[in-house]
Amino acid sequence: MIHFKEFTLDNGLRCLVHEDPTTPLAVLNVLYNVGSRDEDEQHTGFAHLFEHLMFSGSVNIANYDEPLQQAGGENNAFTSPDITNYYLTVPAQNIETGFWLESDRMLSLAFSEHGLEVQRKVVVEEFKQNYLNQPYGDVWLKLRPLAYKTHPYKWATIGKEISHIENAVMDDVRAFFLKHYSPANAILVVGGNITFERAKKLAEKWFGPIPGGVKYERNLPQEPRQTEARLLEVEAEVPLTALYKAYHMPARTSPEYYAADLLGDILGRGDSSRLYNELVKEQKLFNSVSAFATGSLEPGLLVVQGKLNVGVDPKVANAAVEAIVEKMRSEHVTPEELQKVKNQAETSIVFSEIELLNRAMNLAFGKLMGNPNFINEEGALVQAVTSEDIYHQAQEILRPDNCSTLIYKAAPGNEAQEELEEVLEEN
Repeated sequence: MIHFKEFTLDNGLRCLVHEDPTTPLAVLNVLYNVGSRDEDEQHTGFAHLFEHLMFSGSVNIANYDEPLQQAGGENNAFTSPDITNYYLTVPAQNIETGFWLESDRMLSLAFSEHGLEVQRKVVVEEFKQNYLNQPYGDVWLKLRPLAYKTHPYKWATIGKEISHIENAVMDDVRAFFLKHYSPANAILVVGGNITFERAKKLAEKWFGPIPGGVKYERNLPQEPRQTEARLLEVEAEVPLTALYKAYHMPARTSPEYYAADLLGDILGRGDSSRLYNELVKEQKLFNSVSAFATGSLEPGLLVVQGKLNVGVDPKVANAAVEAIVEKMRSEHVTPEELQKVKNQAETSIVFSEIELLNRAMNLAFGKLMGNPNFINEEGALVQAVTSEDIYHQAQEILRPDNCSTLIYKAAPGNEAQEELEEVLEEN
């Protein structure tokens, strides 16, 4: 049981405190209710760009990292299609340094042309290195717009295209900040060796004076039901041909989510899953294969992905996957198979609660979903799933006309046994 207390400042900042006197550390996590889904289609990649800009200097602090490091702390951040999350860890006695730093950049960034130019170059280089010049790096740049035709999940967090970041101007950057980065659109979680009373006092001192801003009301276009199978074949200089299949599934907040998530686990979680047993161990069509749910706050994707063995026809491999998927739709899972994936899922939940920072993040995410106690209820939601629930989700999600397939072919001359051996050694 993860214990916590919560309060809300007058400016709308929602705050949660998790006391843990067994650790010498304290963490401060700030979740902003903005992700790449909230971007304009002609100005994508801004949420991720802001993740970098938030470290380039605030209204009163030129260098975010230096004072934190002097206090013995460390920090990082991440952006997803749904949220942007900033976090830091410090010795508990220095937690006020964290409040000072995070509150100042929530108040306002420096908005310097130099800072924008520096971070723009960093993000552009990241786009090139991780997405354009890395084997399989552009998979999500291709798979998302294949699966989504309307919803802004159709572009990746890094952005739809590199020119959107290259052409970002200060007016657009400032407008994005004012729209999304305010107490009204944020959740603060403080955890560790700090009392509720001290955390509340520090929150009121450092965050309380910040103007609340306007609460962002999300009104995004919804993705229509997919009614036809989609196929995209591409060729690239990669060592192995790969296969990706994306099926629309319920949102993270849906009561049906856990049945859909466990469905994905049965198909492709680990070496004992159906896909791995049949396609890697038995038929030897794949070098690796797995399945996972994106866990998106709005209807997301159940993704099957795998690398083919050298010489395997991708059409044969795809047909083999679809045969297993169709079998999944035609029969109920056994009690033993269902209990196995339930145990795996609950084990993951328990392990995620070991780290103090993970607890803080999970509390923030639950609060965003409307239930801060979600962290204590998730295990029961997993265990409540029945074989019948799995069957119904398989019927709906694994429809052939709900599938978008990307065949990512290795260009002639790249698919060589030597390269395969190198990949196997790395993995």
